[in-house]
Amino acid sequence: MAQLSSTLLYIAFFIYFVATIFFVVSMTVKQSEGTKANKWGKWGYTLSIIGFASQLGYFITRWIAAGHAPVSNLFEFTTFFGMMMVFGFIIIYAIYHLNVLGVFAMPIALLVIAYASMFPREIEPLIPALQSNWLKIHVTTAALGEGILAISFVAGLIYLVATIDQSKGSKKTGWLEFVLYTLLSTLGYILVSIGFGAAEYHVTFEWVNESEQQAELVYNMPAIAGPHDGEKLTEGAFGPLFEAPAWMEGVDAPKKLNTFIWALFSGFILYVLLRLALRKRLGASLKPLLKNINTDLVDEISYRAIAIGFPVFTLGALIFAMIWAQAAWTRFWGWDPKEVWALITFLFYAAYLHLRLTRDWHGEKSAWLCVLGFVIIMFNLIAVNIVIVGLHSYA
Repeated sequence: MAQLSSTLLYIAFFIYFVATIFFVVSMTVKQSEGTKANKWGKWGYTLSIIGFASQLGYFITRWIAAGHAPVSNLFEFTTFFGMMMVFGFIIIYAIYHLNVLGVFAMPIALLVIAYASMFPREIEPLIPALQSNWLKIHVTTAALGEGILAISFVAGLIYLVATIDQSKGSKKTGWLEFVLYTLLSTLGYILVSIGFGAAEYHVTFEWVNESEQQAELVYNMPAIAGPHDGEKLTEGAFGPLFEAPAWMEGVDAPKKLNTFIWALFSGFILYVLLRLALRKRLGASLKPLLKNINTDLVDEISYRAIAIGFPVFTLGALIFAMIWAQAAWTRFWGWDPKEVWALITFLFYAAYLHLRLTRDWHGEKSAWLCVLGFVIIMFNLIAVNIVIVGLHSYA
């Protein structure tokens, strides 16, 4: 059953990739072939649904194999988050039938799912803290809300690419390029992880770990940042170029810092190569795809995604979470890092809706807020789960 689950996930990933191609083609056919463009988009949407069904099959079969809802570690949760993002796209596309959403939403969902594959994928028994029916209720609802909210980022990014003047450099073009660079950094991290993993690369250090005990730390990428006061045991291996700061805490913090640096570096290499190949900014390269986009409609989609996703996120990430916290820890709220960032996410989107409805924040301002909201969600997913120590560190 576990093997079937993995196979279904691979199939879903491949179908999502093909759907992305169909959506891109739907945006590049000539205007006189509008009917064909619609057909390409319909095929892309149909494939998205088929891919979602395959990934849902992965989720169900993994649940059967594990004996519990497969959202208990970062591989499972991040994979489920990617699936919920596709589900959010399916919902929004059914309302608006806008092909350009697929051009951006599907690749980002693919990045999220590919990023999930970088974490350990073994099925493990639930630790006592997670043995509750609230696991599947709280986590799945929160991920569904985040997946729908992520579509607002997609729409916001489309709006910014379509409307920002790319003919000259400015702060706006700079920030837009930075957003696109961060997406490339995710792709770069995935590629270098796969590459070094295939090469079975490793370098071992001896250091004093977070428990102040002498231990070994194994890097799976060349060591740019080594452990503080660590000693390299692997002869002939590259680096380190410098040591991680002594104040960095958390499980294997130096290794995580090194991985983060590799993600930024690989993203930079990809960005430079694309700039050289395209001979223009990435935003300027994408802009021709969006020349006939109804920006008012895209702006409405970003708002609609938040209007749908916000109450779902609130229910799952706050209300259900507090009920489970009371049952597990005898308190509704404890200022754990994960709880704090769930609250920050809630307050941010609540502020967005307030500004949108009372101060007429439409267009570019709204789009930038949608991008910032996704940054908060991803920080909660990556940094709070991996780097910051708290009661949710078991994830």
